[in-house]
Amino acid sequence: MKIVIVGASRFGVATTDQLMQTGHQVVLVDRNRETLDEVAEDLDCGMLHGDGTLPTIQREAFGDHADALILLTNTDDVNIMAALVGRSVGFERVIPQIVRSELVSVCEELGLEDLVTPHQTLARSLLRMIEDHSDAALEMRFRKGLTIRGYPVGPELDGKKIRDLNLPRQCRVIGIACDETEWLGDDETRLEEGYRLIMVAEDSIVDDLDASFEAEGAGDMPKNRKG
Repeated sequence: MKIVIVGASRFGVATTDQLMQTGHQVVLVDRNRETLDEVAEDLDCGMLHGDGTLPTIQREAFGDHADALILLTNTDDVNIMAALVGRSVGFERVIPQIVRSELVSVCEELGLEDLVTPHQTLARSLLRMIEDHSDAALEMRFRKGLTIRGYPVGPELDGKKIRDLNLPRQCRVIGIACDETEWLGDDETRLEEGYRLIMVAEDSIVDDLDASFEAEGAGDMPKNRKG
């Protein structure tokens, strides 16, 4: 199949790589030429510099035919707009990434039924991993320098809110799991002993995070680093 991806985000690049490895033809669109030049060192696919929300750019990427348009920029609003344009251009399927859950119902009202909701999907997948291997360390490593870890909430964190963890900017909580339930936390989410924090962090601080949780829960978080 021929797939057009708008957004050379980390997710966009990883998706392009996976599609190419399984034999699909991919055109990657991004408005930042420097970003495209950088990823071109690792990806041998079609690349188009331009605003992926514009019909002219989408038609150029579409060419004679394309099977699907996947919108993977880091901005939900841009993804929705590009999806609506793509539907009018003639793509058989348009698949926008939506991070903010409150926009899912809006997409459904607009007829955008095929959605990528990474946080919810990831939380469900991680919960299954935790349930299947409850005593095993959870680790998922990405190509571009990010690692996902699961950390148990011990008594020293019981009653604290996520914002009280004083996490460095190189990491964040992306989900919480407990028994058969998982959900997306925010700064005001109060932790309880027995919860499991699902965190994504830059590789440069993973060892420090491990040491912090093993030694003192989250009492001595690694400091912010530049980069």
